[in-house]
Amino acid sequence: MAEDKEGKKKVITVKLPAINLWMIVSLVLLVVLVLDIAGFLPFRTTGMFVLGTQDAAKKAIDFINNNVVQTGTVELVSVKEFSGIYEVITTYQGQQIPIYVTKDGSAVFLSQPLNITQVISTKTNTTSTASEIPKTEKPTVDLYVMGFCPYGVQAETTMKPVFDLLGTQADIKVHFITSITGTTVDSVQSLHGATEAQEDLRQVCIMKNYDQKTYWTYLMEIDNNCYGVISTTNATALDACWKAAATKAGIDASKIDTCSKGSEGLDLLKADEQLTTTNGVTGSPTLIINGVTYNGARTSEDFKNSICSGFTTQPAECSQTLSATGTEASGGCAS
Repeated sequence: MAEDKEGKKKVITVKLPAINLWMIVSLVLLVVLVLDIAGFLPFRTTGMFVLGTQDAAKKAIDFINNNVVQTGTVELVSVKEFSGIYEVITTYQGQQIPIYVTKDGSAVFLSQPLNITQVISTKTNTTSTASEIPKTEKPTVDLYVMGFCPYGVQAETTMKPVFDLLGTQADIKVHFITSITGTTVDSVQSLHGATEAQEDLRQVCIMKNYDQKTYWTYLMEIDNNCYGVISTTNATALDACWKAAATKAGIDASKIDTCSKGSEGLDLLKADEQLTTTNGVTGSPTLIINGVTYNGARTSEDFKNSICSGFTTQPAECSQTLSATGTEASGGCAS
């Protein structure tokens, strides 16, 4: 919350991805939030009545379905407490999108909350300008995602032309944001549920057993053809989809299935978990170039320019221009 020169309170929001319906939803819900803060909503009380997670999620989703959505319905995926409010993961027309609800259910909004503690602790390690990235002979590029986070999928798609251009001249790798609480693959916790955890395990196994070109071919098949399947309860369809993607990429699906369900896959994912902890990564996507967190626009050209600034001697490929179509660094899935 900030104040203008006249001392009036105002609400600051961040941009959302270009999804027309959800841009409309965001505006409507922002009005609700402003009215609530101003004290104009009839259900606002002096002493906040705390709703349970399911009741708060139902109230928010019912409001959207009854007042905003024109076709189809928004469905609940999961809900959990998040920094004093509730984070509700919803699905609409094949996309999983988080919304946030106050504990009394009186205000709901789409813009992702900013973790002040995280920002302060990582500020000295953060840059949005290419010139501040340290230079090395072979830049390390680490893209941290949740496998089925829509913003993570978007970042992967944006990074693919950069990988195709620079190839092995830069060390471009994908890492996964998870929490592992036990000694079996069933103990892997991921924001978008068990199907996401299983896909994360498959992908680390593919990266271990195949080269990066093969992995990126598989990844684009998953993002383009299988991402929408995760919003359904059809486990058979998802299983068939990833196996078809593997076959198209020249991957032995049986070998990867065995790896992802055993100790090999779990150990590989534990290594990613350790990296996310060490680097303070909690949001998908997070891009780190030569140890510095990137906060610029999410376009292939911007990704390329920032990576190329990390070369001691830039290769000729850095002079090629890639697509400048993309988004500002505004949306993400928070763990």
